[in-house]
Amino acid sequence: MPTESKTVLHLELPGFKKLRSGKVRDIFDLGEYLLFVATDRISAFDCIMPNGIPHKGQVLTQISYFWFARTESFQPNHLISRAEDALPANLEPFAAELGGRSMIVKKAKPLAIECVVRGYLAGSGWKEYRASQTVCGVNLPPGLKESAELPEPIFTPATKAETGHDENISFEQAAGIVGNDIAEQARAASLKIYSTARDYARKRGIIIADTKFEFGLFNGELILIDEVLTPDSSRFWPADQYQPGKGQASFDKQFVRDYLETLDWDKAPPAPALPPEVVARTESKYLEAYERLTGQKLC
Repeated sequence: MPTESKTVLHLELPGFKKLRSGKVRDIFDLGEYLLFVATDRISAFDCIMPNGIPHKGQVLTQISYFWFARTESFQPNHLISRAEDALPANLEPFAAELGGRSMIVKKAKPLAIECVVRGYLAGSGWKEYRASQTVCGVNLPPGLKESAELPEPIFTPATKAETGHDENISFEQAAGIVGNDIAEQARAASLKIYSTARDYARKRGIIIADTKFEFGLFNGELILIDEVLTPDSSRFWPADQYQPGKGQASFDKQFVRDYLETLDWDKAPPAPALPPEVVARTESKYLEAYERLTGQKLC
């Protein structure tokens, strides 16, 4: 594990075809496999900021490796490489850019739904609950407060949006998209992974309020893909500050959003540059999440 690396925002690997560049992750074709690279880009309000967060890509990748290892005994995943593996010889020239932030994975066919699990009432779930006492069609008890822990975790799938926000859908709608058998498998796997991770993280001082999983099909088998239980794909709250009835502090881009809300900015590109103090505070929260979960220091 490298202790230092250059901040990576825009990545090109001469000789390797880039298949996709998302808000954070770049995907390259290695022939039989894919190369996933988590950059240090950060987005807010669906806009990518012009400057990134140092070590963010490494945190996302190493936390994902950590959870893949903890869940592989009951949930197959897409990993070909391990966290401790050296880069293949043909990628060694790019070690400075890829160190700690890349993984080599199987070429799975992603499901056309997001697999969301909610253990607490927050975000769009809280908004829907106030209007209808449901979340994605799941009936919930009356009188729950914002950020309240749910009686049991619920599976609340969503569509995948190429731009803008994903749209919450019911389980029946998800089954209509991917088929009932796959939807049932994805729901059972999502709930098991979430419950396992929630119980572990709580002992480490982190509440995982909700999270988003990606699954894919590989040789007819449902496997876990993409990133897993990171501050970007999950809502992490510090357990020692948890107080139901209001919004919670978090281990993610909270400082970025708070700063942007103070600006006279219409939340449309181009996004404004983040000041050094916002970058530093955000970096420290990502690193703290990694350290709390793994018990190790990244740098």
